Amino acid sequence: MTIFDVSPRTADLYTRLSTFMDEHIYPNEAEFHRQVNEGNRWEHVGLIEDLKPKARAQGLWNLFLPPASDPDGKFGPGLTNLEYARLCEVMGRVWWAPEIFNCNAPDTGNMEVLARYGTPEQQEQWLVPLLNGEIRSAFSMTEPEVASSDATNIQASIQRDGEEYVINARKWWTSGAGDPRCRVSIFMGKTDPNAERHLQQSMILVPMDAPGVTTERMLTVFGYDDAPHGHAEMTFENVRVPASSILLGEGRGFEIAQGRLGPGRIHHCMRLIGQAERALELMVERSSQRVAFGKPLAGHQHVREAIAHSRMEIDQARLLTLQAAHMMDTVGNKAARGQIAAIKVVAPNVALRVIDRAIQVFGGAGVSQDTPLAMMYAQARTLRLADGPDIVHTETVAKEELRRRGVDLRGR
Repeated sequence: MTIFDVSPRTADLYTRLSTFMDEHIYPNEAEFHRQVNEGNRWEHVGLIEDLKPKARAQGLWNLFLPPASDPDGKFGPGLTNLEYARLCEVMGRVWWAPEIFNCNAPDTGNMEVLARYGTPEQQEQWLVPLLNGEIRSAFSMTEPEVASSDATNIQASIQRDGEEYVINARKWWTSGAGDPRCRVSIFMGKTDPNAERHLQQSMILVPMDAPGVTTERMLTVFGYDDAPHGHAEMTFENVRVPASSILLGEGRGFEIAQGRLGPGRIHHCMRLIGQAERALELMVERSSQRVAFGKPLAGHQHVREAIAHSRMEIDQARLLTLQAAHMMDTVGNKAARGQIAAIKVVAPNVALRVIDRAIQVFGGAGVSQDTPLAMMYAQARTLRLADGPDIVHTETVAKEELRRRGVDLRGR
């Protein structure tokens, strides 16, 4: 027995989820892209909407929501982070699959924020429709004018005016904003620029149809626009929202961010393990079928080395992910920050190496639209930046290790 043994409940969900992927997701990858590329790319995809009721009917819905956020089990099975990790990996094998199970970013992080920190009124207005898959949401944090590796640089203004807050900002990489069903964004800005450095910021709920909210353009990621989900550059000009829209209270933005980004970061890592695993499977399949210099590619030593290193690295990254998830469940997100930071560095880099090897084995096909490898590579590379760049997480790991050994970082 180990702490990573799969419970019977998780094993059952894993089997059902894997079967669903085999029956409904993998066979429809080409159909998904066909539907996205015909007509308006920024309309919801009929295939996904058709599959959502099927997933929900099979109990494969809101799998991400931990017991602390849903103590009554009203909206999902109440899995721990460790239990969810194996399921998230399966969903992550196809980038658009998590939405079918209502387990897609940024909605999962936003739902956890609302479940943990929202008032009953905020939950009724926004959380319940999100959990039911009726609407989608966005997250507005990053700004083009400042270095976002240091989130205290945020310049967005949230000013109290009577019974309202007035919001002014330019944001970008507002993920999820391209979807026409996106109804609300969790917005981070400064309510008191003169307060202590980590108490200046607050988070507030901003309806996407509020006057003054403008989508300036949709950004591409290595040429991919990720339609109809998308990542927007947006302006907020004298946007007014009720004072009741503030989350948790003024000056609590960093506190909320740490609660939100921990699960969000590890969910990305879980999905990356799935992408790396699939890339390895494609590499093995291709190397067994393709012949070069008189024998299958698998007969060449350098290809076998690529397969071997990929297998070893994926298994190492998976174990580190599971360890971080276990610590989140047992000692909390804050105490597990070193492990979360470590896997946030390791998982994207491992995925990049494995996907790159698979591309090399596929040759020209690997960088074309005929395989998912090119998009997988773009997404993995992006996740060395999203939710904090590698260097920030590396610093966290180093500081945790130094503190653990009693090193005073302030000097003497």
